[in-house]
Order: sequence, then structure tokens, then C-alpha cells
Amino acid sequence: MKTTRLLHVTAAIVLLLLVALSPPLVSGNPGRRVSMTLVRDAAALGAFCLDGSLPAYNLDRGFGAGSNNWLLQFEGGGWCNDIASCVDRSKTFRGSTRFMSKTVVFSGILSNNASLNPDFYNWNRVRLRYCDGASFAGDTQFGNGTSLLYFRGQRIWNAIILDLLPKGLAKARKALLTGCSAGGLSTFLHCDNFTSYLPKTANVKCMSDAGFFLDAIDVASNRTMRSLYTQLVSLQGIQKNLDPNCTRAFYPEPSLCFFPQYVLRFIKTPFFILNSAYDVFQFHHGLVPPSADRTGRWNRCKRNVTACNPHQLDALQGFRNDMLGTLMNFFRNSTRGGMFINSCFDHCQSALQETWFSPTSPRIHNKTIAETVGDWYFGREKEAKEIDCPYPCDKTCHNLIPASTDSLAPNAPDHNSRGGRSQVDLDDLIS
Repeated sequence: MKTTRLLHVTAAIVLLLLVALSPPLVSGNPGRRVSMTLVRDAAALGAFCLDGSLPAYNLDRGFGAGSNNWLLQFEGGGWCNDIASCVDRSKTFRGSTRFMSKTVVFSGILSNNASLNPDFYNWNRVRLRYCDGASFAGDTQFGNGTSLLYFRGQRIWNAIILDLLPKGLAKARKALLTGCSAGGLSTFLHCDNFTSYLPKTANVKCMSDAGFFLDAIDVASNRTMRSLYTQLVSLQGIQKNLDPNCTRAFYPEPSLCFFPQYVLRFIKTPFFILNSAYDVFQFHHGLVPPSADRTGRWNRCKRNVTACNPHQLDALQGFRNDMLGTLMNFFRNSTRGGMFINSCFDHCQSALQETWFSPTSPRIHNKTIAETVGDWYFGREKEAKEIDCPYPCDKTCHNLIPASTDSLAPNAPDHNSRGGRSQVDLDDLIS
């Protein structure tokens, strides 16, 4: 009896030790803070933030089966398209690592918790800090005796990759390049270049989150975003870093290739597009920029979509139609691409736990963003292309859109049911 009890106690102690020493395969810290790493060799490459400080990234090491897999996320944060705005930016965390928080919380697609990030939790996860103001794409500098600005985003990108290669990236088996907002745009610009750094045997894919910025006509009939990008490309010396096949196709307007809708067809690496059809940044700065609404008649609508009048709602639906129209070829013909275009008034959905993977996450056909992206990356579904029904029919946006909007569409179909078509017909959506 004593011998049996001793064996049981010994087994229990061994089990406890194994649990204590094992990596967190099923759980992790949902609020895990990850320290920043400066790229010390960046100076030799001339890779500097706007103010001349060294670029940086945050790396959380993978473990277990994910030890040789890598997820890189471009940080977002808009752009600066003239000297004055870039000088201002250089004095903030958007233009200098000197002012950045030295740790950041990894959540959503960067989480190391399997219950919060089931497909990528044990990968090496990297956040590329954004400090150049041009989606990691510029390569020039400006000096007038008073101000000195480094427009070196392309070199920053190269310096970070070269720093990560000997840390295991060079032996990656699986890799995903992603980013949010201006970082999502970076994903379009650098996707194929990322693939060129990695082993030919690696499974490399790219995903843009809220980076599909449209060459839209605003409510005053101007192309505000095109004007911004034209100035940006010229100021920061971006043209030489744009896809040459695209710039040849769109000669003599190479700056158009800064827009995802024009460069997308030239990208060879499998690509996933995550975006809201009513992206709030584009709503506020592309469709209705301040310059197009000097009297403020859109202010109430911008603050709360339920306050939009019929004319304003028509403009919003027109913006959605334009987005889906530009994606038609990708939707129909891309055999390796994926998409999740929902109708929540949001911007950036993969980095926030609430929208990436949680009980209250947005869903299309009852699938979360995380599930759809995972199905696409790992080939669990023959096709992972989800397009939401138009606002206000999506009931899973209750945490983003006031519940009172439900009354605006009493006969809206329940798109979260798996019954009927598994795909929304794009022609129906833009008709």
C-alpha cells in the first residue's frame, strides 16, 4: 500500500514538473508586453527614422511546432506628405524611436495564447515599428540648414529583415507578412520582396488589414487621396521602389502604383485582403475629407452613422460598391487569394482581440476573421473569400455600430447562417 501511494505521489510530482516546464501550448498572456529591439547595424545601411534615430522592432519568440514559423506585422500610422508635417512627425513616436514606448502589448494576431490566436500563437511574431511616414517605402533625405529629415523607409525595411534573418527568419518554414492601415499598405508594397528573402521551400503569404486604400473621388468631386499619394511619392523618393511592372503599366503616373488597387494584379505571392467596406479612416479622410466638407454638414454622420441622411447613406453605399468593383477581378480569378470584406464601421481588425477572435468578433457566414484567415493560409477551405451584405444588415457589428440600426433593415437576410450560397455574388453586390 505504501509503495503504491509513493508511486502515485512520485508520478504526480513528475506530472507537475512536466506541466511547469512545458511551453504554453494552449495558453499565454493575453496582455503580454514585448520589448523593443533597436537595429544597431541600420546606420551602416543608412536606415534611419525621420529624425535620424535607429529603427526598431518587437520580437516575441515562437515555441514548439511554431519555432520555425514567422509572422511579421507592419505598424500603421498614416503618412507625412510635406516638409512641415514630416518635421512635426519627426518629433513624435511616429517619426522617432526615441519617443516610442519601449514595450508594446501583443494581442490579436500577435497573441501567444492559443485560445485567442489559434493558428499563429506559437510562431515567431514581430512588430515592425513605423517611423518613416511613407509605409516603409521612401529612400531620400531633406536638409535646408535648419531641418534634416531622413526618408529611408525602404532601407528600414531591408535593415530589419537583415537583422532577423540570422535570428531564424532565414530558415523559415512558414511565413506571413501582414500590417494594419499604412502598415497594411506596406504589405502590398513589400510582399514579393519579402518572399525573395526566404527559402524557396517556405510557405510565404501576405495579408493586408485596412490597407486597401481606394483611389476614390470624394464628396466634393476631388481625388484627395490621389493628391496626397502623388505628393508623398515625390517627397520621399518612393517611385524607384514601386513595382516596375506596375509603374510601366501606369506611365506617366507611377504614383498610382502606391494604391493597392493598381499594384495588386502584379503581386505574385498569395495575398489576403481584410478590410471593412466602410473603412472609417477612408470614410473620414478619403470620401469626406475636411477639405470637402468645410461647412461640417457631414459631422453628425461621421460621429454616428445612424445620424446619416439618405443622401449620405447613398454616398457610403457608393463607396462600398467602388471597393467591391475594384476587387472584382481578384475575387473571381485569384486562385490563391483570400478576402474578408465586412460591413462594420471599423479600421484595423487583426491586431485587436475583440475583432480578431473573441465571442463578440465580427462574423461572415458565422466565421470570424481569424478563422477565415487561418482557413486561407493553411488551405483548410477550397476558397476563403467572404464578402458581407451591405450595412446595416450585419448583426455581428453590434459592438461597433449602435444596435438601433437594426431597425433600419427589418427584412435584412441573416448572412451568418450557413444556408444557401457559401459565397456572395459580386455582381449582385455592385449592381
